[in-house]
Amino acid sequence: MLPLHCRQVLPRRLDHLPLRIATWSCYGGSRTALDATRASSSVAVRWTTQPCTSRTTTGTAAIPSCGRYGHVITSFQTAVTSRRNLSSSPQTASAQAVDYTSLPHSSPETQALIDRHAHKPQTPASLQTLMKTGRGEFLHKMNDTHGGGYASVVADVAGGGEDESEATPLVLTQVASFLRRELPIRLAHRIQDLSRVPLLQDMNSVRQVRELYITSLLEILSVDKHPPSREGQEEWESKFAAILENVYERHSSVLVQMARGAFELRAAIRKGALLGGDDDGCEGEGQKSSDGEVRVGRDAVEFELMESTHAFLDRFYISRIGIRVLIGQYLSLRQPPVENYVGVICSKTSPYEIVKRAIDDAAFMCTRKYGDAPEVIITGRLDMTFPYVPTHLHYIMLELLKNSMRATVEYHGIDADYPPIKVVIADGSDNEDVIIKVSDEGGGIPRSNMKRIWSYLFTTADPEIQEGMVAFNENVDHNIDSPLAGLGYGLPISRSYARYFGGDLSIMSMEGYGTDCFVYLTRLGNTIEPIPI
Repeated sequence: MLPLHCRQVLPRRLDHLPLRIATWSCYGGSRTALDATRASSSVAVRWTTQPCTSRTTTGTAAIPSCGRYGHVITSFQTAVTSRRNLSSSPQTASAQAVDYTSLPHSSPETQALIDRHAHKPQTPASLQTLMKTGRGEFLHKMNDTHGGGYASVVADVAGGGEDESEATPLVLTQVASFLRRELPIRLAHRIQDLSRVPLLQDMNSVRQVRELYITSLLEILSVDKHPPSREGQEEWESKFAAILENVYERHSSVLVQMARGAFELRAAIRKGALLGGDDDGCEGEGQKSSDGEVRVGRDAVEFELMESTHAFLDRFYISRIGIRVLIGQYLSLRQPPVENYVGVICSKTSPYEIVKRAIDDAAFMCTRKYGDAPEVIITGRLDMTFPYVPTHLHYIMLELLKNSMRATVEYHGIDADYPPIKVVIADGSDNEDVIIKVSDEGGGIPRSNMKRIWSYLFTTADPEIQEGMVAFNENVDHNIDSPLAGLGYGLPISRSYARYFGGDLSIMSMEGYGTDCFVYLTRLGNTIEPIPI
């Protein structure tokens, strides 16, 4: 049994490192040295206490292996390797992982992990960086810090000493090592944001998204930070890739889940179930009553104008796009190569070809709904190409075209002689952007609604359609099976896609005539992603 005066200062947990030596102060001038080796999900501890008297007490105990240190620790030092590696090549303990997946999401240990990673800075990337990394142009930055002789292998590849195809495992290892460090930081930032957003944090669907993010965080942290050796790199990388495949699939429904949470909040506001109050200077954001229920009066500001909630959703979706781009790029690099592609990035993206596919998809959706669709005329630079993520551009163009088609049909009436929708692709050798304009004669947008079009869940669709779309989990980000108007996420999400690589989306409307939409896409691809804090 550990003496009482030592038990009172013994750290309740030793964080995630598998083997450590720690020294901390005890009452009465005592000092205690702690020697720990990992045993499954806990740490087997042997302590030696040296109180003020000459008596020495020794013993063993089991202490949870993850979390913060006790506040009385005065010095801490990483020691040798975990028990499972004592007979193998040495490796720093910080590279070893602990199985965090069994930790309760509400436990102090889990919260400590979230806080620690959320305090670390995120590392932004650019389109060019992703392409160069995928091509192996940054392999020279790999070194022997983590063992395995990577530097010599890279030198051989760079000097032509081995077949160039051998660079592929190194590229995957380099990208996987970056994601192992970066993804927990990004997930932790979003988990904290989900816990703090006013009102929305209390919606069941948003709580489920937060739990999902915590699950992914703990799964990633349970993988060793680096491969133990060159011989073990492929096994380590394959294990990590399998986990990221699960994470990618698990997060595919997040857009609809968050839409459901926002829909729940909107319904609560309209029913007057929330108590009025200010939040961050935004009238009508609401506050909690004495019984813990959140209420807003019936005269509260419309949901679409709740600025802090929508600022949160902008941050959340920009971050989500970034996470999915990083994971999608890595998983695509593991697939057989496709001409002109580096992962999900096409080095010769043709706006003309993508617009044509978006026209076909939008026309299909419009014809299914109304029996007909307006003609679309494409003019401008039809032969130009530039590096971009085709799926992002397709999403943006599909959203704009289906909105234009719907507005045109409803404004002029079914079976009318519809004026054509015009798409202009502009680019020049001196242009900093590729610009695509979509013009329609669909009656335009009232000036009072211009601010709301960028608001999540603002839609003119039938409420029954919207309610039906959030009634189930659609495990895709977007597809042509959705109705022409539904969640109301189309325009704000499209703008987030455009802004992710330094572009933008703007809309100008003339009520009673039509609307012009402008898509700006950077040509050089050297703008870093706008990572939200």
